[in-house]
Amino acid sequence: MGDLLETMIDDLRQLVEAESPSHDPHLLAQSAETVAALMERCLGTRPALVEGGAGPHVHWSGGGTPKVLILGHHDTVFPAGTLSRRPFAVENGRATGPGVFDMKAGIVQAIHAVASLDDRSGVEMLLSCDEEIGSLTSRELLEERALACGAVLVLEPSGDGGALKTGRKGTGTFEVVIGGRAAHAGLEPHRGVNSLIEAAHQVLQIASFADDSQGTTVTPTVAHAGTADNVVPAETRVRVDVRVTSAEEAHRIETAFAGLSPVNSGASIAVTGRVGRPPMPESASAELMPLALAHDSSIIGVAVGGGSDGNFTAARGVPTLDGLGAVGGGAHADHEYVEVATMPGRAELLAAIIEARMN
Repeated sequence: MGDLLETMIDDLRQLVEAESPSHDPHLLAQSAETVAALMERCLGTRPALVEGGAGPHVHWSGGGTPKVLILGHHDTVFPAGTLSRRPFAVENGRATGPGVFDMKAGIVQAIHAVASLDDRSGVEMLLSCDEEIGSLTSRELLEERALACGAVLVLEPSGDGGALKTGRKGTGTFEVVIGGRAAHAGLEPHRGVNSLIEAAHQVLQIASFADDSQGTTVTPTVAHAGTADNVVPAETRVRVDVRVTSAEEAHRIETAFAGLSPVNSGASIAVTGRVGRPPMPESASAELMPLALAHDSSIIGVAVGGGSDGNFTAARGVPTLDGLGAVGGGAHADHEYVEVATMPGRAELLAAIIEARMN
């Protein structure tokens, strides 16, 4: 194992061991400090920590005229304490641990990529603290820096086999709240309005909004109903994941949700949510993908269903190339892993794209 790889693995260990669940400002602050210390050691200057309300965003600049933004996030989906049952480890060429794939290995690769550059002027790096929960506090900042730099390289994990992500679906979450009326389930169920039965009708209607021909998926994912097994449920809540490939489909879906009406006249329906991340068309990567291919002609690009902050920057008309992070698998799952041998090569790829963009 080469010296660079050993260093990168040690850096990755430090980031993974700084747990950073999205909803924990205290741990996010500690994570930001860990990232900032790594940047200062490798790059010679300390980044700014931008307080966003949910926690600190990490913003590093090499100075000069902005030309390229490296975009990522240091928050993860895993709750505090995950590290104790799933500690960082490297076995059989794979690194494991909470957030190792999405996206702490990508952060390490990016820092070492920038460190390898002879001239870092014009390069910026922004790592948000709330990407996994919608980028509500970071969107304005990341769009501002993307527009200023004119090109965005996103550190989300690669596709299968190291593929870059040239297109993404727009994403959104809707919550449908069905109101009914409670009653004793044994003595007088007829006096109640069963919100769960109404929800069953609505879930089937909602699922029908999907359109395979347009690549639109509408997936009910979470439901909560009732208070006790002998009470007619007065309220049911259903959350729905939506993925779309076009602004037109986003509008159709939002209109369909707004038009939901009860089957039972005694029930009520309230809908919140929208398609918050616009689609990232494959045309967004047309300017930057050739720079990757010039470095490695075997690289492929794929369009994927998941969203990222690249959706926001592409929607603002900024050339955006995604999937430049780690090679591995299992994002958001306990079996996530990174193929550690690929880390130096991914750093070289990112550095090559940056240099080509700067020239």
